[in-house]
Amino acid sequence: MYLRAAGIGGSILVILALIIYLLKTIIAFIAFLTGAIKILIVLGFVAVFLVVGILVLRGLIDRRRSKE
Repeated sequence: MYLRAAGIGGSILVILALIIYLLKTIIAFIAFLTGAIKILIVLGFVAVFLVVGILVLRGLIDRRRSKE
């Protein structure tokens, strides 16, 4: 009888431990994805600023050439 009770209790504890581990890994995966998305957004803004800067410099250089 004690072995049977320990088996059921142990099974419930193992299932709870597996569920907790699964939830921790899911939370870690979601944190990784949100971090990756944030990095991509920052890189996108940096790229936009660089392209705008290059276009402004090109415009200034073209304007100098047209004055000469």
